[in-house]
This record gives sequence, structure tokens and C-alpha cells, in this order.
Amino acid sequence: MEILYLLIPLSVVLVFAIGVAFWWSLRSGQFDDLEGPGHRVLMDDDKVRDDEPRDPPRGKM
Repeated sequence: MEILYLLIPLSVVLVFAIGVAFWWSLRSGQFDDLEGPGHRVLMDDDKVRDDEPRDPPRGKM
């Protein structure tokens, strides 16, 4: 029974810390754009542009 004197305040502190972390993530914009990164992966352009240097061909030496 005496363990409740430790567990109840500890659980209240833990809930408070989780609430503060969640509030901080909302205020800092962590949840502003949830779909953008997924769309960027799908719309990624894998073509090599002409102004980018290309790797030399690898062959037998």
C-alpha cells in the first residue's frame, strides 16, 4: 500500500511531462504537414540533369 505514495505522484508527473511534450510539438509545427513528405517521395524526379556531372563509366581495366 505504501508504494502508492510513490506511484501516484510519479504517474502524475509522467502524464504532465507527456502533455508538455505534446503541447510543444503542436506549437512548433510538428503536425502541420503530414502528407507532404509522402507526396514528395512519390513525385521525386530521378532523371539526371545535363548540368550535373555524371559518374565515369565503370568497366574492365
